[in-house]
Amino acid sequence: MLLRLRSIAFNLCLYVSAIVVGLLATPALFLPRRAAVWVIRNLSRLVIWFLKITAGTNYEIRGTVPEGASLIAAKHQSMWDTIVFTALFDDPAMVLKGELLWIPYYGWFSKKAKMIAIDRGAGASAIRRLVAQGKAALAANRPIVIFPEGSRMAPGAPPAYKPGIAALYRQLGVPCVPVAVNSGLYWPRRRFLRRPGTIVLEFLAPIPPGLDRAAFMAELETRTETATARLLAEGEKDLARG
Repeated sequence: MLLRLRSIAFNLCLYVSAIVVGLLATPALFLPRRAAVWVIRNLSRLVIWFLKITAGTNYEIRGTVPEGASLIAAKHQSMWDTIVFTALFDDPAMVLKGELLWIPYYGWFSKKAKMIAIDRGAGASAIRRLVAQGKAALAANRPIVIFPEGSRMAPGAPPAYKPGIAALYRQLGVPCVPVAVNSGLYWPRRRFLRRPGTIVLEFLAPIPPGLDRAAFMAELETRTETATARLLAEGEKDLARG
């Protein structure tokens, strides 16, 4: 019952704050781009704080956090993953599904902040636009954050890496930083409950540029899935203690 009540409290804070901040920050949509970036970053930090004080869910960052222009390929298990990167980085270029731009306020602010939206049904043209926007983001010294599987995956689900990350890696010519996470144990996808404990997000050793597509995808998947399995095991012990 306590878990349910705390989850209700967090979800109320999440949606009410998103509505209130969105309405109050509407003028930022007509200001320079950095105003929208500021709103997104601080709303994300507010949500993470709400998660801690209501649901008792904290987080820990491990590894070396990249600075400036970089390519970050992250495991995606939870809505938390999208929130933490916009809170952690000053001006990330998040790769997201194009249909999300139609969501009032969320989509409007994402578009204003120049997030990278892709139409997954557009085939090769979508990849070309992804690469072009990626190059523009790197030129502006922004980190690119992409979820290679394209959507949230339940903890332990078989991996399903998409070709977009390989295109970015090959065309941008920069190291790719894999990221492992166990957020799905604490903020499960399509679930109401938020579990207390400590989410771990781990930045792994960069994959140097220059590998061919097959070698890169194999290395990315191996590193990410191995580390994620380790973090999931650690998270299960954390939940058992709680």
